Amino acid sequence: MSAILPPADRLWYKHPIDRVEGTWIAIALLWCIILFVMMTGWHIWGKQNLSTETYRSTPAQFMEKAQAMVDKYTVRTETEEKIPVVAPPAGSDVYLLARLWNFWPILELEKDKTYRLHLTALDYNHGFSLQPANINIQLVPGFEHVVTVTPNESGTYSLVCNEYCGIGHHRMVSRLYVK
Repeated sequence: MSAILPPADRLWYKHPIDRVEGTWIAIALLWCIILFVMMTGWHIWGKQNLSTETYRSTPAQFMEKAQAMVDKYTVRTETEEKIPVVAPPAGSDVYLLARLWNFWPILELEKDKTYRLHLTALDYNHGFSLQPANINIQLVPGFEHVVTVTPNESGTYSLVCNEYCGIGHHRMVSRLYVK
């Protein structure tokens, strides 16, 4: 006899399941099946997830496209850092990049017009959280996310980095205007 191994009659799987325990196992299994079906339904019919396209890109390529958009559509600058505010025409490709510790540029979009919003991070992982719309995307260097957006309410929206990106993370906020 060994002190390390338990006696054969103490193995849990060799004992019969009590009726109450079996009932709870059946309830738990049924609940798991219900949640699995509901998650599938939320994904397909609930419009809970963003439909994004993702492409490989280099920071230099993305910065070149973003700079061309800024040069063409800048209407003013804001903040101490003189971040440009761009107002691209409806239906155009709009570029927004995240880098230590800001979003660049500030976007000014038109209500009820559709845009293709291109997002990426230049240096580290960043988060794109659009509040109060509660849109969250993790931005990873080397990948370009494309989201088709149609703003349906005018106002000023907050952009927040929700992925810790270093000592200046708490200052990584911006805004998006919808006119």
